Amino acid sequence: MAYLLLILTPMFWAGNFISARAIAPETDPLLLALLRWILALLLILPWWLPVLRREWRAMLQNLPVLSWLSLWSVASFNTMIYLGVETTTASNAAIFQAIIPVLIMILSWIFYSERVSVLQWLGVALSISGVLVIVSRAEMARLLGLQLNPGDLWIMVAVASWAIYSVTLRHRPSEVSPFGFFGFSVAFGVIVLLPIAVWEQGGVVLPHWRAEVWSVVAYIAIFPSILAYLFWNRGVAEIGAPTAGLFIYLIPVFGLLLAILFLNETVHGYHLAGILLIAAGILLAMYRRISRYIRQSTAKEL
Repeated sequence: MAYLLLILTPMFWAGNFISARAIAPETDPLLLALLRWILALLLILPWWLPVLRREWRAMLQNLPVLSWLSLWSVASFNTMIYLGVETTTASNAAIFQAIIPVLIMILSWIFYSERVSVLQWLGVALSISGVLVIVSRAEMARLLGLQLNPGDLWIMVAVASWAIYSVTLRHRPSEVSPFGFFGFSVAFGVIVLLPIAVWEQGGVVLPHWRAEVWSVVAYIAIFPSILAYLFWNRGVAEIGAPTAGLFIYLIPVFGLLLAILFLNETVHGYHLAGILLIAAGILLAMYRRISRYIRQSTAKEL
């Protein structure tokens, strides 16, 4: 059951990119992000309020840390994704998620002095090269002339924000439960996004979207926001974080498949070249972890 949940989780997350790209011509990214989290908050409220009553003092005492983490995750990451898919493809958005572990490794080295081997640095170089191949469409002139798609830049900023969140997640106070923290993050995201969206819209105006668009918003609020969180935690609890972490690499796979299936996006040669470089970089950067996982799995079978 745990493996099924961990397969569904990256599929839901990939579906977030596909959904946002599909309705991008009819929606505003800031408003979409706000409505997503308002709906998610309303759905979890009956279960989160009892937790809030128990943990509000701990949340208040740790407000700076919780706010910092929530800013980079709920408030920033998805908003930047939605800004990005206005002008770039869902395929690119999904592929770039693969370099998050590499960015986490770099930030851990910078801020926490974690050791990075020569092999890992080579993996970093390959992964970054893969990203540059995709954003430049394998044309050096575009790269040198900085003729890059602004959507790709937004996606890269989003990826960096999630890496910052992941690296500093180690500071999450233990006295605040995971679900309490999740609810706080959603509420914080709503509080941050609300005034920005209202200012951009010129007031409080409920958008006149088609029913199909609202159904996509509902999907984003339920599946990538809530169910993915619950499924991920259940999977990690059952098989452990190191093994569960490998399922993250399914996001680009599902993203590409769903983009081709539902959006009729085309995979070009530069996509394949970039994917190969990113994959090779990840294998080198995560070689020790993958080797350890294989050894442990083999030992259990014996």
